Amino acid sequence: MYVNAWPFDGVSQAEGSLRQRAIGRIAFSAMALNGRTRPARISESGSMRIRLPKCEGAGLEAVLVNTAGGIACGDRFTVEIEAQTGTQVSLATPAAEKVYRSDGPLSELTVDLTLGAAARLDWLPQETILFNQARLVRRLDANMPEDGRLTLFEAVVFGRKARDEHVTEGLFEDRWRIRRGQRLVYADTLRLQGPIVDLLRKPSVANGGRAVATFLYVAPDAEARLEQARQHLLSADGCDAAASAWNGILAVRFCAVTVEALRAVACPFLLAFRCEPLPRVWLS
Repeated sequence: MYVNAWPFDGVSQAEGSLRQRAIGRIAFSAMALNGRTRPARISESGSMRIRLPKCEGAGLEAVLVNTAGGIACGDRFTVEIEAQTGTQVSLATPAAEKVYRSDGPLSELTVDLTLGAAARLDWLPQETILFNQARLVRRLDANMPEDGRLTLFEAVVFGRKARDEHVTEGLFEDRWRIRRGQRLVYADTLRLQGPIVDLLRKPSVANGGRAVATFLYVAPDAEARLEQARQHLLSADGCDAAASAWNGILAVRFCAVTVEALRAVACPFLLAFRCEPLPRVWLS
């Protein structure tokens, strides 16, 4: 339960409750057919859409689109993705997702990923940009078998560079839970509330960085690829990165002064580690 004690700047709760909220949901399932991955079920509602551009190879590339044009106070979005047995699915977004200022209500984004036997799923949205006074709670849950391969990459930018914006007030909560073979193998929660710009200055948080990202690879060969991952982490001004591996999980953290500096390290890393191109929408 969250107790809301946010200042409303002259906007009453009654007025806020009358505003139109964006509510969207996607439920998508992919199946293997004749050696290729094909859509099995697509359900869309509200402002959420999924598009399936043609791509080469046996896998399927999907693009998630938020027609609301961003996330505003009180919006709620749900994404449910299932990669059935033997499928290869990658998901991306066409641009950075903007989270606008809130005068009180929380915005919520819930992602549920399910993998079948020997399935591969890559979750690769472009960065999320938090405006000053944004309030976002994001949850990601994944359920996978022992032989599944799951890749996750999420980047968050605090404030708009073009406006030299700092997040002096806001709330960002990011909760990840991954279950492998019915066991919880990864649990991570990041919660920043209040003067986020001051929290980011702390050496134990971001040491002054304003763009952070997490890469996670959960697979049978995850630990064996640790040294390979470290070799792919190029040095660059304004971005720190480090990798570790344990219990079938490989994790890489990125922390940068700007999103451009973060991308300068993260994009080559993703290309080299995944051994295939980035989603085409990343390049548009």
